[in-house]
Amino acid sequence: MNRAADAASEIIDEFGFLDDWEDRYQLLIDLGRRLPPLPAQYASDEYRLRGCQSVVHFAAETDNGEITFHAGSDAAIVQGLIALLLRVYSGRTAEEIRDTEATFLGEIGLDSHLSPTRKTGLASMLTAIKAAAG
Repeated sequence: MNRAADAASEIIDEFGFLDDWEDRYQLLIDLGRRLPPLPAQYASDEYRLRGCQSVVHFAAETDNGEITFHAGSDAAIVQGLIALLLRVYSGRTAEEIRDTEATFLGEIGLDSHLSPTRKTGLASMLTAIKAAAG
């Protein structure tokens, strides 16, 4: 059983119900708003993720074989992207993370509806997630 892949499938289903991109962006923003705030200890330059146009802080912690990610951004759409990535990858084993590609982002159409700078930032976040999983 791969919980990360299951979470990715749920995201595809949720976005699949929305035909309009305005609605999809609104869902993304709502998901970002529901994220718990970034723990204060990670809101420093030490945890700032390079390659993102917006300010993004990112940290990984391993406990009992599971990797938990903490991330936050000052931009609403980026915060929504973080919410999707954390939902799929946070609280998973390194194996689950390595075995789950981010194809769900393309399947919900995000790859063709993000600006080039946001795509670069998204790629930076994915690289950091995969790196944490070794």
